[in-house]
Amino acid sequence: MDLKQQIDKARLPRHIAIIMDGNGRWAKKQGLARMFGHKQGVQTVHDITVAATELGVEYLTLYTFSTENWNRPKEEVDALMNLLVDTIVKETPTLMNNNVRLQTIGDIDRLPEATKQKFLGCIEQTSVNIGLTMVIALSYSARWEITRAMQEAVRMAKNSDLRPEDVNEPFVSSLMTTAEMPDPDLLIRTSGEYRISNFLLWQLAYSELYFTDCLWPEFTPEEFYKAILDYQKRERRFGKTSEQITK
Repeated sequence: MDLKQQIDKARLPRHIAIIMDGNGRWAKKQGLARMFGHKQGVQTVHDITVAATELGVEYLTLYTFSTENWNRPKEEVDALMNLLVDTIVKETPTLMNNNVRLQTIGDIDRLPEATKQKFLGCIEQTSVNIGLTMVIALSYSARWEITRAMQEAVRMAKNSDLRPEDVNEPFVSSLMTTAEMPDPDLLIRTSGEYRISNFLLWQLAYSELYFTDCLWPEFTPEEFYKAILDYQKRERRFGKTSEQITK
């Protein structure tokens, strides 16, 4: 039985988040420029999106470009933005054919205007789809998100729309960019790094974490299935005892 067939469809993680790491290192191993790694990484995104769709995963969030990535060399940032635009144009028909809805989280106002408009156009075009929701974390960081949420709370308090007793976990969650989706059940990080890297710090409180040495361009659907199978072997207690969970 292959790995895909071993997955229990009744116990799929509803929301899988991925830190896609290792594009540059993969290119270096091949003796190529870093951009070749990013281009190969785009193909991996395509393959994993198709795999998630076929399984029936509801949400797939991909950490694509962090706010810290703006500090990379300008040539690389410009090339990444051009790659993003080209990929959006190329992949939109595929998203439509696979009933995938595209969404984004992050400070996209920092994007070049042409890139931003192409991206928003794809989001609008795919908004009619009801299958997998693919969330692109673009110009995103969790500290930016939490700071933004605090600013909104202060504005509400200043307008007398918020009292201290109104502030609870559901309220804070409602101010996050992910307010309309469930928290990730599973976080996958590739390339052998064991860090969260400023990604979904509020939302990952009870997520299962899976780390692999596989570089992102080498992360095949089979590796994706391995991560899900590993997740399905775990007991998710959310602070309770095993006995409470099995009752």
